[in-house]
Amino acid sequence: MKCIYWIGLLSLFIVGCGTKNYEKTALGLKTSIDSTTVDIQFFSPRIVRILKYPQDSVIDKKSLSVVKTPEKMNLNISEDENYFTISSNSLSVKLNRKSGEIAYADSNGNSLFTEAAPGSDFTPNNDAGESTFKVSQSFQLEPDEAIYGLGILQQGKMSQRNQEVYMVQGNTQDYVPFFQSVKGYGLFWDNYSPTTFKDDADGTQFSSEVGTSIDYYFMLGGNADGVIAEMRDLTGQAPMFPLWTFGFWQSKERYKSQEETVGVVEKHRELGVPIDGIIQDWQYWGDNYHWNAMEFLNPQFPNPQKFVDDVHNLNAHMIISIWSSFGPETKVYKELKGKDMLMNFATWPLSGKDVWPPDMDYPSGVVVYDPYNPEARDIYWKYLNNGLFSLGMDGWWMDSTEPDHLNAKPEDLDTKTYLGSFRKVRNAFPLMTVGGVYDHQRDVTSDKRVFILTRSAFAGQQRYGANTWTGDVTSSWEALKNQIPAGLNFSMTGIPYWNTDIGGFFLTKYPKKLDDPDYKELYARWLQFGTFSTMMRSHGADAPREIFQFGKKGDAIYDAIEKFIHLRYSLLPYIYSTSHDVTANQSSMTRALVMDFTSDKNTHDINNQYMFGKSILVAPVTTSMYTKDVTVGGKSNKIEDFSTVKSSEVYLPANSAWYDFWTNEKHDGGKTISKETPIDIMPLYVKAGSIIPFGPQVQYAEEKDWSNLEIRVYAGANGEFNLYEDENDNYNYEKGAFSLIKFTWDDANKKLTIAKREGSFDGMLENRSFNIVFVDGKNEPISKSINYKGDMVELQL
Repeated sequence: MKCIYWIGLLSLFIVGCGTKNYEKTALGLKTSIDSTTVDIQFFSPRIVRILKYPQDSVIDKKSLSVVKTPEKMNLNISEDENYFTISSNSLSVKLNRKSGEIAYADSNGNSLFTEAAPGSDFTPNNDAGESTFKVSQSFQLEPDEAIYGLGILQQGKMSQRNQEVYMVQGNTQDYVPFFQSVKGYGLFWDNYSPTTFKDDADGTQFSSEVGTSIDYYFMLGGNADGVIAEMRDLTGQAPMFPLWTFGFWQSKERYKSQEETVGVVEKHRELGVPIDGIIQDWQYWGDNYHWNAMEFLNPQFPNPQKFVDDVHNLNAHMIISIWSSFGPETKVYKELKGKDMLMNFATWPLSGKDVWPPDMDYPSGVVVYDPYNPEARDIYWKYLNNGLFSLGMDGWWMDSTEPDHLNAKPEDLDTKTYLGSFRKVRNAFPLMTVGGVYDHQRDVTSDKRVFILTRSAFAGQQRYGANTWTGDVTSSWEALKNQIPAGLNFSMTGIPYWNTDIGGFFLTKYPKKLDDPDYKELYARWLQFGTFSTMMRSHGADAPREIFQFGKKGDAIYDAIEKFIHLRYSLLPYIYSTSHDVTANQSSMTRALVMDFTSDKNTHDINNQYMFGKSILVAPVTTSMYTKDVTVGGKSNKIEDFSTVKSSEVYLPANSAWYDFWTNEKHDGGKTISKETPIDIMPLYVKAGSIIPFGPQVQYAEEKDWSNLEIRVYAGANGEFNLYEDENDNYNYEKGAFSLIKFTWDDANKKLTIAKREGSFDGMLENRSFNIVFVDGKNEPISKSINYKGDMVELQL
């Protein structure tokens, strides 16, 4: 006998019935199978949560990542002797009543994903005196099914199949237990303890060291953007960054006085090379016993207010290094210690002396604080606000947010936190500490958008105004190449903003440092890649990285660096509009090719190209071309050699035509082409149908308004683009203070329509000029200038 149930907003209707062995809940269905409770909870028509736990357990878990409140919706439930089936209008979940296996299908009955059977496991475990479980769940993927995500991994893979990954946050590895499939679904494993992801011929599995339950979310997006939209709906939306954060940033480990830091900005202004951000790294607080005091105690920084003001008077912005740990002589350490809010395991720096290797005759006493404790987060902000934010600091470089765990011992994870053992919540540390700063600053003011540069991340961190960098990677061509799939997979977890240390952090492979021509070539290529990242930031140890360290105007490397910094600024209208698309429409700025060209299977595992926004294909050069070995006096040496222009191969995805950004030459998609790549050229291709705005030449992001923009229209397909503008650095956009100007290209009729402007904000341009440039690959580009006053304009080519 078959029973059919319909759960409405208020009532349960039953058509026929057999033996009822389950409980109808407000979100779905709960039943027991072989002493395991299975609780199926629909959070939306496209998101379902699966909870499994031993039958006698009581589960009262509040997720650290999930912020969504379940929606009210209609669900259909049916049962027969083998299955329960729970369906929304988008997603069907089928539970095998004997094996406990769960299978997922779309509203048309197309199979999406299934658990393995038997695939659930609870192994009793003692976690720092608390009875709990090791938990795991296995799934079955199709043999050729590509998946993406898992965070920032440095192994060079695009598709994350056929590997085993032990997930504990580290300096250069940021783990997010989430993946999405090329089939258009995603899975978030909601557990914060050390976790192993394993995919092999036997199946795909998440296994965590601590858990009271198996707890995961399945989401149906239809495509990569849709999956990301569902993940952000579940774990939080990404706010906008200020316009200036998308300019050029300079840093190093470390500027040792306020005069040196300000001097870098002054030198940029003198050279006419744009810059918007300067970063003050560690030890402005003085010695290691005062580690992260969040105040200027170093005598080389005698006037902090003047320091910040001097940078601002140069029309630049400053962010400053803050950490997750504190030295024993700091005020914040003493307050936290008095409230038992510090965690006692080894972290950086180990020694009180600033020497390498650490001199452990003088231990630093530096320890990590407990960000899981809301009062500890309050105390952290109190000192940050009083010591630094009150000076007008523009943002935060939150270093060591994984955090650094040195000389690690298993028993270190027994350390008590506000939420239980450190083992239980280990991987959520960055989410909690970054979130504490974001929430507190938002409470203080809406006049300055939160901007956080951080070294680690966890699921949901996109809601906290943070841009994650890929850690202290070594300078090498291999490392450069690995950053591309590392960041793209991170984006595909739903966290859109990431960046790298341009040039790599450690120069250990280059003992001659900037005297090594191979390193200078690597730096130029890395900077070109950084131009098409969500933050263009030069940083590193062992040698300075400012442009003036690489020669002077007229030198090949210098000129290549300057060219791409200027290119970054010309693209700011495109980048800022794309950032609005990230916030308003759950888009992504750096996009694996599979996101936009899923039907082209050649894109499914490409790990060295990507889309920047939805129009520009980027193919970074990741091999040395212009450095060669020569022998002089019996000694081998490296020299620059630009005498022969080399080339790179680029795959252009099918189902589109493509334009060479530099020459406007048109190419058909679905093939690999060769592109000449002198040191000042990185392969860039524009998708047919694209509309791209270009801004004026400036020295900083807001130097000139956008009253005269060039709008390039690339023919060959229909297209549209929304030019977004607002007040650049406050949260008034959340109240509707912004404008959109929609450009639409009708390729068949060769007509560009500029729609009536939508919205307004203080300081909005009422009248402006657009220089429309039509590119078709056959003729010289055609330019037409128009005046735009906010009303619709149609322009015929």
